Amino acid sequence: MRGLIIAVLAWAASVAQAGVPQEMRAADVVILGEVHDNAHAHTRQAELVAALQPKAIVFEMLSSEQAGRVTPDLRKDAGALAQALGWAATGWPDFAMYHPIFTAAPEARIFGAAVPRGAARKAMEAGVSAFFQGDAALYGLDQPLDADQQAARERFQFEVHCEALPEEMLPAMVDLQRLRDAELARQTLVALDETEGPVVVITGNGHARKDWGMPVYLGRAARGVAVFSLAIAEEGRVEGAFDVVEDVPVAEREDPCAAFGKQD
Repeated sequence: MRGLIIAVLAWAASVAQAGVPQEMRAADVVILGEVHDNAHAHTRQAELVAALQPKAIVFEMLSSEQAGRVTPDLRKDAGALAQALGWAATGWPDFAMYHPIFTAAPEARIFGAAVPRGAARKAMEAGVSAFFQGDAALYGLDQPLDADQQAARERFQFEVHCEALPEEMLPAMVDLQRLRDAELARQTLVALDETEGPVVVITGNGHARKDWGMPVYLGRAARGVAVFSLAIAEEGRVEGAFDVVEDVPVAEREDPCAAFGKQD
C-alpha cells in the first residue's frame, strides 16, 4: 500500500510539474494540437503524454494498418519503428520529432486515424458520407454545413493553401477535412471503448479546434465524453476555439508557398 501511495504521489507531482490543467487531467479525451513541423510542439506533446500516461494514443499521421505494426520492441527504436511504419513515404515531418511521443507512455496502445491519399481521392469521387467507414448520420457527415461556416471554411482552405487552389476545388477540400475530423473522432471512440481511456489524440491544430474540428464529431457521436482540446501554436497564433492555447517559438522553415509558385 505504501508503494502505491508513493507511486500516486509521484504521478501527481509529475503532472503538476508538466503544467497539466485540472480539466485536462479529468478529460476522457485529450486532443494535443500541433504545428506539424515544429519540434517545440512535439516536445510539449511528449511532455504532456508522459505526465498523463494515457491508455491509448491516436495519431492523425497513421492509418489503422500502420498502427497495428507498432510493437513494444519497435517503439523503443526510432529508426526501426520509422522503417516499419514506412514513415519516409508518408510526407510527414522527420520522425525524430514524433518518436518521443511513442515512448512517453510505453504502455499506451497506438491507434491510427489517417485517411490515406488514395482513399481521399476515392472519397472525393464517391462523396464523404458514402465513403465514411462509420455511421455517417451519427457523426453528421450526411448533413451539409450551414452557409456561413461553409464559406468560412472554403476561405480558410484557400488561405492555408497559399491562395493557389482553384475555387471549384474548395468545397471538396472542406469535405475531406470533415471526413478526416470524423475519422479521428471515430477511431478515438474505438480507442476509448477498447481501453476505457483516457485517450490522447496527436493531430494538427486545425483538427483540434472545438468550433468545427474533431471535437464537434465526438460531441455528436458520444455526448457524454469529456473532451479537452489544447492548441500548441507558434507564438500563440491560431484560428479557432480551444480550451487552452500554448505558445511555442516559430520553427525555421522555407517559404511554404514556394511549392505553389507564389514566393513574395
